[in-house]
Amino acid sequence: MEDGCSKVLSGGGSGSCGGGAKKPFHFARPLTYHHHQGHRVLPPAAKWRRHQLADEPRARPKDVVLYTTSLRGVRRTFADCSSVRAILRGFRVAVDERDVSMDAAFRRELRSLLDARGRAFSLPQLLVGGRLVGGADEVKQLHESGQLRRLLDGAAGQDPAYVCDGCGGVRFVPCTACGGGRKVFVEEEDRVQRCGDCNENGLVRCPNCCS
Repeated sequence: MEDGCSKVLSGGGSGSCGGGAKKPFHFARPLTYHHHQGHRVLPPAAKWRRHQLADEPRARPKDVVLYTTSLRGVRRTFADCSSVRAILRGFRVAVDERDVSMDAAFRRELRSLLDARGRAFSLPQLLVGGRLVGGADEVKQLHESGQLRRLLDGAAGQDPAYVCDGCGGVRFVPCTACGGGRKVFVEEEDRVQRCGDCNENGLVRCPNCCS
């Protein structure tokens, strides 16, 4: 026996569940939804927010700067620099290491920074996001308490095994303008003058890893 209800819902036949003759039932609106192909209409607020996010600059990673020395003249200082360097490598963050023994400008830069904060000159010194963290003792205390990890959150990452092909990890290369001799010949003036591109050691920062 054919089901009358299925006939009504399908729009075919005039049967009904009660058996009486009734007019076919029609839904007030279709059951299917029509989607626009290819694009979706966004409300004004959503459009504004999308454009706002597109215009917002991306957050810049925190700069991690470590002032150190590669000279072994003072054993304690050299050991402290090595210790802090090893701690930072454990966090796999990119570190801008500034060796004050390779460039006097770094020494002047650090001295000015410490003088402005009423601190005596000492090495190493760590800065994260422009904030002075301190020397070896402060870094070790923060590391042991777990606060250093939170402080370094947002810093750019780097493989601790990475070694620059350009400088071998020294972060300095001989000046290409003077060949490391610190003097250049000016043909127009027919004289030799001090090279303005390099430091007192005839070195410049490695363009591969310190640019």
